[in-house]
Amino acid sequence: MNGRGWRTGLKAWLLGLLIGLPTGHAQAVDPVVVLTVNDVISPASADYIVRGLGKAADEHAQLVVLGIDTPGGLDTSMRAIIKAILASPVPVAGFVAPSGARAASAGTYILYASHIAAMAPGTNLGAATPVQLGMPGQPDPGANPPAAPRSDKTPQAPTDTLTHKQINDAAAYLRGLAQLRGRNAEWAEQAVRQAVSLPAQEALKLKVVDYVAADLDGLLKQLDGKTFNAAGHEAQLHTLGAAVIHHDPDWRTQLLSVITHPSVALILMMIGIYGLFFEFVNPGTAVPGVLGGICLLLGLYALQLLPVNYAGVALILLGIAFMVAEAFLPTFGVVGFGGIVAFVVGAVILMDTDVPGYGIPLPLIIGLALISALLLVALASMALRARRRQSVAGDAGLVGSVTPITAVQPGNPYNGWVLLQGEHWQVLCATPLHAGQGVRVVARKGLLLEVTTAETVPRGG
Repeated sequence: MNGRGWRTGLKAWLLGLLIGLPTGHAQAVDPVVVLTVNDVISPASADYIVRGLGKAADEHAQLVVLGIDTPGGLDTSMRAIIKAILASPVPVAGFVAPSGARAASAGTYILYASHIAAMAPGTNLGAATPVQLGMPGQPDPGANPPAAPRSDKTPQAPTDTLTHKQINDAAAYLRGLAQLRGRNAEWAEQAVRQAVSLPAQEALKLKVVDYVAADLDGLLKQLDGKTFNAAGHEAQLHTLGAAVIHHDPDWRTQLLSVITHPSVALILMMIGIYGLFFEFVNPGTAVPGVLGGICLLLGLYALQLLPVNYAGVALILLGIAFMVAEAFLPTFGVVGFGGIVAFVVGAVILMDTDVPGYGIPLPLIIGLALISALLLVALASMALRARRRQSVAGDAGLVGSVTPITAVQPGNPYNGWVLLQGEHWQVLCATPLHAGQGVRVVARKGLLLEVTTAETVPRGG
C-alpha cells in the first residue's frame, strides 16, 4: 500500500507538472511598448503615435502605454490619433505622467479614447472646450482644436451659430468616447461646455479615469491579469515581468516637430525669400537661390500643417513684396519700411495664440523686423555709394583718364596712341607728343580722343 501510494503520488506530481507547462507563467510574455508625447498635439506627434501603434502590433505587444503630457493641440491631429487608438488590436493605456503633467484640451480626448485611462498623482486633465481659428466669424478649414485651460469654470455663451455647432459637436464626440469606454459621460460634457478640470484623485473618484499609479511599474502591477476588448478581441494582460520597450520619437518625428514650430517656419520663410531675392539681383550666384528655394518650400510646408491665420500670411507676403520692391524702385525707403510694418503686423497675427504652444515670441518678430530694416539700410547705402562713384566705363570712364603715350604717328607728332580700358585709342594733342609722355583725356570724338599733356602718369599705367 505504501509503495503503491508513493507511485500514485509521483504520477500525480508529474501530471501536474506537464499540465502546468502551457500556462502563461511558463510561456514567453509579450512585451509592453511605451510611447510618449510631451508637447502639443501636432501632425508630427500624430504621425509618431500612429506609426508607433502599428509597430507595436507588428511586434505582438500585449499593451501600449501612451505617456501623455500636453497642453492641447490641433483637432485634425487629435482625431487621427484617436482613430488609430480605436482601431488598434493592442490595448492602449493612456497614462498622464509624471507628476506635474497634464492632459489638457486635446489630451483629454485622447485619454478618454484609450482602452485604459490612468493618471499619476499631481496631474490633471480637462478644459476641452473647442476654439475657433481664423478671422472672427470665419471658420478655419483645417483645424478646430480644443482650448487651453481657463481659470474660471463659468461656461462662455456661444457668440454665433458656428461656435455653438462646434461646442455641440465636441461635446457629443467626447461623450461618445466616454460611453464607449464606460467612463463618466456627464463630466466629459462639462469639460467641453464649461472647460472644467480635475486632479488625479478626483478623476478616479468620479470614474473619469480607471487607475492612479505613481509610475509605470505601479501601473503595470495594477493591470496584470485584467482583460480588455481591443478592436473586437478580448486581450488578457500579463504585465508582471513583461519586457518594456520604449519607442522614443525618431529623427523624422523630431525633424517634423522642429520644422512645424511656428518660429522656425517664419524664419525659414524669411531665409527663403531673401535667398531668392539675392539670386534675382545677382543671377548666377547659385548658393542663395538653392538655399532660398529649399527654405521657402520647407516654410510653406510647415505653414500648411499649422493653425495659421491667413490674413497674417497675406500681410507677411505683402510686406516681403514691398521690401523686395524697395530694391528696384526710387521710393527713398517708403515702400521698404511700409513692408516692414506689414511684416510685423502679419507675424503678430500669423498664429492663433488661442491654440496652446503655437504662439510666436514677440522678440523673434522684432528681431526679424530689425534685420530686415538693417538690410534695407545697407542696400540703400550701397546704392548711394554706387551712384556717387565715378563711372569707369564708357565715355565717362575715358574722360579724365591719365595714361602714357605708347607710340607717336611717324611724321605727325601731334597724333599718337594710348592704351585705355584694354583697347588702343588714337589721340590728338595741341602740342607735340613723344613716347612715354603722360597725357590726360579731355574729350572723345568718335574713335579719336583729345588729350592734353599731364605732368604725372598713374603708377602701373
